[in-house]
Amino acid sequence: MAEFDRRLAEAPSRTEAVEYDAGLRAFMLGVYNYMSIGVALTGVAAYGLYNYALSDKPVFEEVFHGPLAMVIVFAPLLYGCYLIFRMDAMSVTGARNGFFLYAVLVGLSLSFLFAAYTHASIARVFFIAAGMFAGTSLWGYTTKRDLTGLGSFLFMGLIGVVIASVVNIFVGGQALQFAISVIGVLVFAGLAAYDSQKLKNLYLAVAGDAAALGHASVRGALTLYLDFINLFIFLMRLMGDRRN
Repeated sequence: MAEFDRRLAEAPSRTEAVEYDAGLRAFMLGVYNYMSIGVALTGVAAYGLYNYALSDKPVFEEVFHGPLAMVIVFAPLLYGCYLIFRMDAMSVTGARNGFFLYAVLVGLSLSFLFAAYTHASIARVFFIAAGMFAGTSLWGYTTKRDLTGLGSFLFMGLIGVVIASVVNIFVGGQALQFAISVIGVLVFAGLAAYDSQKLKNLYLAVAGDAAALGHASVRGALTLYLDFINLFIFLMRLMGDRRN
């Protein structure tokens, strides 16, 4: 009788655990789906602009070497800052559409990759970046280790990469560029794991609040998207084959 009563008392907690696991999987699946759509939009926009510019030499020069190039490069930076600060005030649909627009703008700014690197190397590095991201993100999601301390270390590394990149604009050294790229790969691979665990923990805090879950899903997709895109860019600098 006592054993029956014990099992009966545990039943609700087991049910809650099953519901929590199902909800967490649905939440993370939504995050990865949004992120994947964002990456796809970026790729289509990048290749589309390059292919369009390639058909007309004056347009090509304007897009990649003229004043328009500066607009294309800085537009995602400015809009990205706006989106990050305004996302919580938007509806979930507005935030999602804003993220997709941002992904398109990033794609336009990355069209220079098709002009600078061979298509074969872009495809190769993309799959390498996808594999690295998937592995580190899965590890961050499944590990029992608390990665909170790693986040502070990675943030300091990110600041170092930004500062070194600015310095390299004026110095222009190949050795420094190589070091920046290696550190950049390590930092964003680590951030993929850290941010995945952070999203997992965030779900526990907002579970049951549909609006909060919706915003968390879009913001999480944006975070992981940035981790992947930057990982891909730094890998391209290390492994991409430049056009002659």
